[in-house]
Amino acid sequence: MRFPLYAALFSSLAVAAQCGFQQQCSKLASKLKIENATVWFAEYVAAGTNLSFPDAHPTCSPGPLTVGVDFCRVALYVATSSRSGISMEAWLPRNWTGRFLSTGNGGLNGCLSYDDMAYTVELGFSTVGANNGHNGTSGTPFLNNPDVVEDFGWRSVHTNVVVGKEISREFYGKKHTKSYYLGCSTGGRQGFKSAQSFPDDFDGIVAGAPALDFNNLNSWSGHFYLLTGAPGSPTYLTPEQWTAVHADIMAQCDGIDGYVDGIIEDPSLCHYRPESLICPSTNATNSGTCITGTQASTVRAVFSDLYGENGTLVYPRMQPGSELLGTPYIYYSGNPFQYSADWFRYAVYNNPDWDPATLGPADYAASDALNPADIRTWSGDLSAARERGAKILHWHGLQDQIITSDNSPRYYAHVARTMGLPPRELDEFYRFFRISGLGHCTGGPGAVFVGQARDHVASLEPEQNVLMAVVRWVEQGKAPETILGTAFVNGTASGGEVAFRRRHCRYPLRNVYTGQGNPKEPGSWKCVV
Repeated sequence: MRFPLYAALFSSLAVAAQCGFQQQCSKLASKLKIENATVWFAEYVAAGTNLSFPDAHPTCSPGPLTVGVDFCRVALYVATSSRSGISMEAWLPRNWTGRFLSTGNGGLNGCLSYDDMAYTVELGFSTVGANNGHNGTSGTPFLNNPDVVEDFGWRSVHTNVVVGKEISREFYGKKHTKSYYLGCSTGGRQGFKSAQSFPDDFDGIVAGAPALDFNNLNSWSGHFYLLTGAPGSPTYLTPEQWTAVHADIMAQCDGIDGYVDGIIEDPSLCHYRPESLICPSTNATNSGTCITGTQASTVRAVFSDLYGENGTLVYPRMQPGSELLGTPYIYYSGNPFQYSADWFRYAVYNNPDWDPATLGPADYAASDALNPADIRTWSGDLSAARERGAKILHWHGLQDQIITSDNSPRYYAHVARTMGLPPRELDEFYRFFRISGLGHCTGGPGAVFVGQARDHVASLEPEQNVLMAVVRWVEQGKAPETILGTAFVNGTASGGEVAFRRRHCRYPLRNVYTGQGNPKEPGSWKCVV
């Protein structure tokens, strides 16, 4: 007879706790005293609320989302100079674990990563995100304003972290226990920038597909338009021809890992020969299943390193296998790549009329020499992060259609040489995983659900989730040896039907099929040198 009484008591206590949390949130805005900051609001968000973001820039286009936990949402503006500042938010969960986390950004974007904030606040992190010092996806705010470029380069994330930790401490009445970072693309670069320049900001960093060597990346991404030309040019390939190229790449390279499944486990071993696709002399008209000699030169250039003045390497080749991903085919559409064009127009030359069709080696050199706001992010010295005990989990999809996955091993080797450390010693604080069949940050035909984003979670177990793997590494000292990825039948976790699973190897190891067992099972593959 006592059970209903106990149930009523527990229910009353839960309601009281929820009301207390709600009242605490409503008072937070008036309590915050942050230098150079204007607090817009602090509002309680109940679990299950359908959040929309009407104030977000239209090009950011954040869709409505539902968050499964109660949290306090704080929005504010922090001035970073007399003519620049960041818009940021802090999401403070009722089920706080004591952990703090900052999200990153993407492209040239000035967009808060609301999906990443929802993902991590649901896991009990007090989570922050910022707009990178400007609004929208264009680079136009950089024009004649180096302070905005500086926010984009490093200051937004660092300011966001400093202020976010202060908000978290004020709200919970105590300091966080551990601090983490989660980001991909530009967000991956921001994670490494933090490790290089602000090693005290984070205990654990998850940096995916990082836009490292940023100036040269923009030169490289801009040069594809010069290779393909506009549609109709002799050098241009149609989408049908790129489909034929992709099939030919798979025919030449898919079996290198021991199993033909449409996934190249190690593209660094694929040295594609497009000449096999050249139309026979009897085929005067191109049917779409073959290419001309001129087009073969285009394809070979796409999959070759880019060199600049005096034969210096600008950026490594695009890895074969990614050519069909994108909207459509990102770099091969016959149009200038917008991020690259914007970077040169508004950050390098301060000239909105600069023509991306004129891009060349002199521009590559000028951009890298200018290095606005030290955005290069290429320091190989991570000793300060190592000395404070920080852990870095670096990952990159091997079908990345925007940032070649060949650049990540290049940076890993740069760190090894700079610090004079072999892989076994780098492994103590910095581990790099190559994710086969993964496009840029998300998507692709491989076992790509590794917990890198809210819609790419197969499990919260550290063996299958890059974020929880770095948490366990930081807090328990157990470093990840592999990352178990999942592929779903319909490409989403919502259906729940698993197509296959595969363990992704810690670099410099690579994955091969043993020749025995079901290739859909991870035990049928092994990591080898």
